[in-house]
Amino acid sequence: MKSGSRLEKILAKGLFAVTGELSPPKGNDVSVVKRKADLLRGYVDAVNVPDNQTAIVRMSSLAASALVAQIGLEPIMHMVTRDRNRIAIQSDIFGAAALDIKNILCMSGVHHTLGNQVDAKNVHDLDSVQLIDCVRTLRDQGTLLGGEEKIEGKIELFIGAVMNPFADPFEFQVTRLAKKIRAGADFIQTYPLYDIKRFKEWMTMVRDRGLDKKVYILVTLCPLGSEEMIRDVENEFPRMVVPDEIVNRIVKSENSAAEGVKLCVDQIHEIREIEGIHGIHLINMGWTEITRQIAEMSGLFPRPKI
Repeated sequence: MKSGSRLEKILAKGLFAVTGELSPPKGNDVSVVKRKADLLRGYVDAVNVPDNQTAIVRMSSLAASALVAQIGLEPIMHMVTRDRNRIAIQSDIFGAAALDIKNILCMSGVHHTLGNQVDAKNVHDLDSVQLIDCVRTLRDQGTLLGGEEKIEGKIELFIGAVMNPFADPFEFQVTRLAKKIRAGADFIQTYPLYDIKRFKEWMTMVRDRGLDKKVYILVTLCPLGSEEMIRDVENEFPRMVVPDEIVNRIVKSENSAAEGVKLCVDQIHEIREIEGIHGIHLINMGWTEITRQIAEMSGLFPRPKI
């Protein structure tokens, strides 16, 4: 095992993984973390803890992940390269390992002008692929970037990355997946799935290159309870467009929230039939309690004991 995390064990045993999301508060109110954790406990195998998502200032992912672990949930700590150079990145990885955080998700982060600190400066000393390689180097080689200076201690992290199967050029997204795997990604979480036909085409290309055998792929799902939530998803995920048929299904329904949940459950059943998929990642756009209902309705509750 590379980290011994619950998520890694679930995936290694061939079980269908379920991860959720716990967004840190816009401040230091620990009760926000505890309240969300109580809603998710027992319904997911691990929870993503975003890193100043959409470039909005929040409690650090490192601190929130440590709190999540104390509460009894397993965190997947996000790390974006937007806000840190390689010194800060490696320092925060040391801190995460010292706090016994076992999973990390490596991303570049959305542009700062989309958030609430428009006068900030992007760093991007490393890109997302280089960040993956950085974590792998610390873990597998026990050295700092550059490969010369040995670190004190041992880094044990299950390394995650993000992929957008719906972006253009379409074929390049498979090549980019291969690059992230070579860099050291152990698992992948996709952008939210709404275009199932396009996703199946992408997975065919993934399987043709044997990449589904080299990395665990978790499909991200985001239930849509209103037209406003549809727009929020499109704003939060660059180059993401929700197909008109999905928009119409939600907006024209007598009960948009119930229809959004039903759509998500239908998607889960269809996803589980796709070869090479190892789990789902449920995000909620602030609708945290809906994760429990979806897990129950789709037959993914209770979670296996590991």
